Amino acid sequence: MKRTFLLTSLLAMVSLTMWSQGAKNIKLNEVMTHNTASIVDEYGNHLPWIELSNVSYSTYNVRGMYIATDTAVLNPRLTAPERISMMSIIPSGEHRTNLGARQHLLLYLNSLPSQGSTHLSATIDPEGPVWVGLYDGNGIDLVDSVTLPGPLSPNTSYARQKDGSPEWEVKVPDAVTPGIENFIQLTESKLSQIKRDDPHGFGITLLSMGIVFSCLALLWIFFSLFGKFMSHKQAKKNANAKAKHLERVSAVHDADDEDERAFPRVTVKPSEPSDADVYVAVISMALQEHFDHSHDHESGVITIIPKEHTKWTRI
Repeated sequence: MKRTFLLTSLLAMVSLTMWSQGAKNIKLNEVMTHNTASIVDEYGNHLPWIELSNVSYSTYNVRGMYIATDTAVLNPRLTAPERISMMSIIPSGEHRTNLGARQHLLLYLNSLPSQGSTHLSATIDPEGPVWVGLYDGNGIDLVDSVTLPGPLSPNTSYARQKDGSPEWEVKVPDAVTPGIENFIQLTESKLSQIKRDDPHGFGITLLSMGIVFSCLALLWIFFSLFGKFMSHKQAKKNANAKAKHLERVSAVHDADDEDERAFPRVTVKPSEPSDADVYVAVISMALQEHFDHSHDHESGVITIIPKEHTKWTRI
């Protein structure tokens, strides 16, 4: 008996935990308080509406959850029945309340539940402050809530920038997205996407710096390898030129050696003047002195007059 009770209690706790975790994935996604030209209900009426979004990838049924628009429900002293009496329950019997992954549910406010399963009696004042809360089925746990920044212009909405994101923004009538994802990527420009994903510019700065440094690194690697290649090529060219020069020098030396062996060089040394050369020189000088009248006229005798200005003094 005790085992059965413990098992039942454990299963109940696990089920409650899983249910609570699933409820946390349901978010208030968009609110319109002043509807004059936006969507209409089944009867052609323009009613204020709220949008719920399942931000998880599993299915969860929101039936039995509560919508509150009166901040009095935030009083922690209230009991669960007291709080439930001040809220509007999401009715069962509607297949649209079974939200699949990333799906949405639109609920009309300021209406009567008798008008349809998506009509709630919770009221909001388009001209006053608006707070909307989403409570789970026990009427105690607040799953999600949003406070509007002020009265909205007609047909504008207050919505999350993306489904489930913490940032909210006021959407102009042309950008209102009831029943579909708030962020429509197909209609967003590249510049808008960058501003949305990187509002402070840190990401684009890091990306730009990364691209610049990567390009510089690639250029450094390229020119380093190119310089080494050119140096190697020049060294090889110089080595080939030097080898060719040595071959030519060696060939010239070999040719000179062959010529030397074929035609030995003869060294001619200057010879000492002979006696005949001396006699010829003396006689030539004497005759020159004779013609210059540098001696007397004795018959058969050549007298050399030793004068400093004669040519004999130069010998």
